[in-house]
Amino acid sequence: MGDMRISGTMSMRAATAAAAALFLLTACGDGGGGDDGGAKGGDHGRQALRSGAPAPDPTRIPDVGDRLQSRIPVQSRQVVAVYGKGVNSADATVVLYTKQGKEWERTRSWAAHNGKRGWTTSHHEGDKRSPVGVYTLSDAGGVLPDPGARLPYTSSGSFAAPHYWPKSHWTDFDYVIAIDYNRVKGTSPLDPTRPEGQSKGGSIWLHRDHGSGTSACVSLSKSGMEYLLKNLDPKLHPVVVMGDKAHLAA
Repeated sequence: MGDMRISGTMSMRAATAAAAALFLLTACGDGGGGDDGGAKGGDHGRQALRSGAPAPDPTRIPDVGDRLQSRIPVQSRQVVAVYGKGVNSADATVVLYTKQGKEWERTRSWAAHNGKRGWTTSHHEGDKRSPVGVYTLSDAGGVLPDPGARLPYTSSGSFAAPHYWPKSHWTDFDYVIAIDYNRVKGTSPLDPTRPEGQSKGGSIWLHRDHGSGTSACVSLSKSGMEYLLKNLDPKLHPVVVMGDKAHLAA
């Protein structure tokens, strides 16, 4: 889906966020992963050897073309790449890359899902497609207590999915990482502010998977979310590069 740490007493901002929570959750919930422990979706070097193709350039994120590659900030040393299966597919693979020196190393990967209708380069509210692009990752939160996140983490019951949703969705927002699409950085993922306007959609998150496509978010296993929360480091300027294969490669 699509500020401050929660203190002993709820602030005015937290109260406002709680009141807006139900509105926000609709951006990533109402539709419909496993953790492959790094076994899938990223061993591009071995694939290249098997196919006879040239080995990939280790100074670039694999299978990402110049258009999006150039949008990765030079200071970023962590990239969460979301490789969508196809423009109209909800299936994806999430791969975490970490930069060592000048080279990107594949750290972990997980099976994942994106918007139930696939991907778009012009996301709007309710289209059920995930936005293609490069976005920073600044804030996190969820229903569950902070698991040791390095990103600022807001723990609140206001993240909970409504219980009129299918039961398989009730744990979707145990953990979330806000994707900085049409949102204010440095605020809780529950902050409803959309700087580019409501029609452009928002509340696009990385969150726990329920086994099928989302309304626009990217979902992966609980263990995958825990790993990202514990390892994404603001000092390394993490970003997400996301899209279907064709748009990523452009």
